[in-house]
Amino acid sequence: MNDPAELNIVRGEPTLRFERRLAHPPEKVWRAITDPKELAAWFPAAVDYAEPRPGVPMRFTFPGEAVADGTWAGEVLEVDRPTVFMFRWSHDVLRFELVPDGTGCRLIFTQTIGGGGIGRLGAARTAVGWEGCLAELAAALDGTGSGTEGGFLPRVERYLAEFDLDSGILAESGDEREIRFARDLVWKPADEVWSVLVEDAAAAVGERPPVRAFNEHIPAGTVTAVEPPWVLEYSWLHDGAPVGRVRWTIVVDPEFGTRVELTQTLPRQLTALAPEFLAAWQVHLDLFFAAVHGEVRCGWPAERVAALTERYASAVP
Repeated sequence: MNDPAELNIVRGEPTLRFERRLAHPPEKVWRAITDPKELAAWFPAAVDYAEPRPGVPMRFTFPGEAVADGTWAGEVLEVDRPTVFMFRWSHDVLRFELVPDGTGCRLIFTQTIGGGGIGRLGAARTAVGWEGCLAELAAALDGTGSGTEGGFLPRVERYLAEFDLDSGILAESGDEREIRFARDLVWKPADEVWSVLVEDAAAAVGERPPVRAFNEHIPAGTVTAVEPPWVLEYSWLHDGAPVGRVRWTIVVDPEFGTRVELTQTLPRQLTALAPEFLAAWQVHLDLFFAAVHGEVRCGWPAERVAALTERYASAVP
């Protein structure tokens, strides 16, 4: 049983859920999920703790080449051998439950994601990451080779859509309205993301913004602010005159990874344009996300923009 990950709200917090059928008895799987030496075969960080007992502190150390470089703290929260093992991992809570199933067992694994909305942004890549780790767990138990699953980009894009992590909102902003998007970029370095955004060109105040920073639905004016590799802002035009600003902000958070935040200010009298703009930016960020991860896609998907415009039109007040 390798069902896709689910993202649910449990007691007000986003929670990822996975279920796997393992052809091994609970006691064997219990050792694999609690013994630091066996955890090394599949868990994404080295785990160090004295014993599986509630209140015992834990330490998670990532390898030097890992994108989440460093050491995170946690603690054991619940132990019921060989059924339940739960612990805090930085801002998150991980819970493993083993249910006997014939000669094997079912593993029900959940991760309660901390960090509020910022933490939730990373749910898609976290789901893909745990799919790989659980495949490695099954391979280690079976005594076979690597169980790593390939194809990161299409899988994370599927979860971005399924978990509704790719859509934007229209918010109030003083006398204006503001289109807002935030998109997780995993742990990419800011310089690398900036290079993709400006395509190695030198963005400058007063000049036209780099091609990858705008699209045909929102006519671009000139750059109004630039702070490499963090901020690119430019005016956008309506009937040939500047009426608002588009701002790209790259954020690198040592605990939650890298993200891009995109905002566009919108005069209230132009609110009717919001569904088209939201649709265009969602598609734009889809293409940007793919480019950041090494896949440059040619052609503008006009049909998808049209379909998303209809969807946003039914939701935007």
